[in-house]
Amino acid sequence: MEKKTKDIDRKNKEKGKSQVSSVWGGRFTGVPSDIMEKINPSIDFDKRFFVQDIEGSRVHAEMLGKQKIISAKESEEIIEGLNQIEKEIHEGNFQFKRDLEDIHMNVEARLTTLIGETGGRLHTARSRNDQVATDFKMWVRDKIDGLIEALSLLQKALINKADENSDVIMPGFTHLQVAQPVTFGHHLLAYVEMFGRDRGRFADCRRRLNECPLGSAALAGTSFEIDRDFTAYKLGFDRPTANSLDAVSDRDFALEFLSAASICIIHLSRFSEEIINWNSAQFDFVSLSDAFTTGSSIMPQKRNPDAAELVRGKTGRVVGALNSLLVMMKGLPLAFFKDMQEDKEPLFDASDTLEVCIYACIGIVEDMKPNVENMLAASDQGFSTATDLADWLVRVLGLPFRRAHHITGEIVKLAEQKKCRLVDLKIEDLQNIESSINEDVFEVLDPVKSISSRISFGGTAPVNVAKAVAKARKRFL
Repeated sequence: MEKKTKDIDRKNKEKGKSQVSSVWGGRFTGVPSDIMEKINPSIDFDKRFFVQDIEGSRVHAEMLGKQKIISAKESEEIIEGLNQIEKEIHEGNFQFKRDLEDIHMNVEARLTTLIGETGGRLHTARSRNDQVATDFKMWVRDKIDGLIEALSLLQKALINKADENSDVIMPGFTHLQVAQPVTFGHHLLAYVEMFGRDRGRFADCRRRLNECPLGSAALAGTSFEIDRDFTAYKLGFDRPTANSLDAVSDRDFALEFLSAASICIIHLSRFSEEIINWNSAQFDFVSLSDAFTTGSSIMPQKRNPDAAELVRGKTGRVVGALNSLLVMMKGLPLAFFKDMQEDKEPLFDASDTLEVCIYACIGIVEDMKPNVENMLAASDQGFSTATDLADWLVRVLGLPFRRAHHITGEIVKLAEQKKCRLVDLKIEDLQNIESSINEDVFEVLDPVKSISSRISFGGTAPVNVAKAVAKARKRFL
């Protein structure tokens, strides 16, 4: 038998193919086809799990020793070997091999090289199915912690900018038409709320995923007397998973992560769209420095908000990753299938993309400078105080709102015909439409006075914004 295996190995080398993989043990004596060698390995991307994989293996080895499934000496040797492997990878001295398929077998093969046959005892009472599920959960958990911190920094930048601009007036829009005056600070705080919900979604995802699959083995558990509570606790999980079939086939945590990531990057994209509009010559509401803009190869006058455009453009990659995983999972019965190898690359790309987009938006927020005079001038266009006029007719003259709405519409129509602002109409013009209107009405037609009157909870008045900034610092930072 030994001669036969050596002959196969020799022929494989002559053909330029991998040797018979030790992964499969004695069941296989042949080699994968060329195309199988291209489609099957995952080491090119799942090597990102090496920190989580080695930590999981250390704790597993510690548990095996504690339970006397392996000797204390063997447990110590395995842990020392794993520590050496982790050091080699960090230092760039580890050779990842595609014929060993994945991070799990690459680590185990190197461990066996370092400490001999004892390395083969590490895989006792576990499978790559529960191992990859554990690694993946730990990786997503670590990534969530980083994204929550990044979102906190983005909120801080927005809150600081809102604090600086609590009384800067700008037009608020609906349908991209001037609606009512608001403060720039109030507008920025809207995104603070959005990103707060994003943090909440990621935190919820983290809470739900924090059950440890390790010990579920391939799908049915194991006959060894392992201590799953010990393993879960040592790896920072709240508890072990309750059902071994579910544990190895569950990718809800990845779907939920990508769902939260998709919503988050849509918020980033909406913000970026506003920056792109505001930075245009037509709006000219904010200015960006050279740090977050680029020029044109042919038009020397151009300053393009490319950082914001790229955030908007990259949104499709994250949403696409969610769709990819949803489609992949939709037809899988229990338990594990190789299809699930396709869960990692889209998630890796999505998480990397989201992270860089968050930091790009932090930079944009800190960099942008409002063009205060332009914002104020735009706030006085489009009859932005028409709602204030209608409210005044109700509050002061006691008219029903529907009647006040109709009168205001007639006044706006008159201003359009005269090509002037509401505040520029004469009192006689207003009284020809509604005789009870008096000179006091002009007090509410000024955008500055308009925003100051919006004192309801959650409203745009500068005094509200100052309070909201203080509360946001307590809630989010």
